[in-house]
Amino acid sequence: MLRLGQAGREALPRTLPEWRLLPGRDALHRRFLFADFSAAWGFMARVALLAEAQGHHPEWSNVYNAVEITLTTHDVGGLSPRDVALAQAIDLVFG
Repeated sequence: MLRLGQAGREALPRTLPEWRLLPGRDALHRRFLFADFSAAWGFMARVALLAEAQGHHPEWSNVYNAVEITLTTHDVGGLSPRDVALAQAIDLVFG
């Protein structure tokens, strides 16, 4: 696995408009808001199954109705195409 190239990085605002580069890290970050804790937890369960199937696991947290997800590929020391693919899949789960 290689780090995400310059062309892939330049495409991020178009391909993942809701995700942001995390200051101080080579990582993507997004905050998701839900109606309540149960809806947030259900989303996390669906993402967990997706991440397990891809063999690529997010850093995340949940506080009541908010889920924050950070994606980076530790094996390459930063962003990789795997992060982009998982972020796109997470966006589909979110709807």
